[in-house]
Amino acid sequence: MKDKVFNSKILLFGEYSILKNSKGLSIPFPLFNGSLKTPLEKTELSKKSNSTLLDFFKYLKSIAELDFHSFKIDLENGIYFDSTIPVGYGVGSSGAIVAAVYEKYAQNKIVLSKEISNEKLLNLKENFSKMESFFHGKSSGLDPLNIYLGKPILINSINEIEVTKIPHSKKNNKVAVFLLDSGRSSSTAAMIKIFKTKMKNEVFKKMLSKEFIKYTNECIDNFLNADTNNLLENIKLLSKIVLKNFKPMIPHSVQAVWEQGIRGDSYFLKLCGSGGGGYILGFTPNFEKAKQELSHYNLTPVYFM
Repeated sequence: MKDKVFNSKILLFGEYSILKNSKGLSIPFPLFNGSLKTPLEKTELSKKSNSTLLDFFKYLKSIAELDFHSFKIDLENGIYFDSTIPVGYGVGSSGAIVAAVYEKYAQNKIVLSKEISNEKLLNLKENFSKMESFFHGKSSGLDPLNIYLGKPILINSINEIEVTKIPHSKKNNKVAVFLLDSGRSSSTAAMIKIFKTKMKNEVFKKMLSKEFIKYTNECIDNFLNADTNNLLENIKLLSKIVLKNFKPMIPHSVQAVWEQGIRGDSYFLKLCGSGGGGYILGFTPNFEKAKQELSHYNLTPVYFM
């Protein structure tokens, strides 16, 4: 039986703030994907991935209910994760591995259904959090959850998650969400460490609760209601807040154009995941104009409104 293919994901809103009980919105992104495979012929790439899976296997033995007998046999046969998802880019490279391993080997697997309950989603999230912590030191579990479900998820709070629907993408429209390639990968664990240090500062904590979470929540409501005018206004405010307060998470290569976008109102940038490198998320009232102004960067359209 062919193993299931898992798509990458994008956390549109909620980076860092979901750790402090804000809303969050994460969507599947089918441009990249990956699946578990047994190689016909072992390559350096497959051997490297197999080695990572072996380390993951050893880690999981103490924290997950999996069919470890089958997993061990597959590892001996060279099983690897064949993926196009870029590592360290904020689009779920490790989350896809977690989802794939759970799908193939989990015992007492939670069955997906059209009306999956909040309780089951939280249970899945908890399992995925433990599993993905192998890669990041600490994980919320949301990336593998989104990837496993293959549907947009709305995080209303730490204890309330639901599968949601987003407005249909309108490809002929100018208003767009896009990805900007910063040209370098990043480490989620390193960025989380910086965030934890910042949270010791009372001014930063106040900003997070009074401003960052406020505009994050408003952006999510605007997006889900296809309210593009208010969305762009709130994204601009969010972009300013991130530039001022999360600068260590913004790669130097994009700091100047980040400011340029705010000044010119032609596009607004925000972190995609934990930041530090990888992809940067962009929102623009006119994608063609944004492409011209950001011609030195590789832009990938995600969604048109």
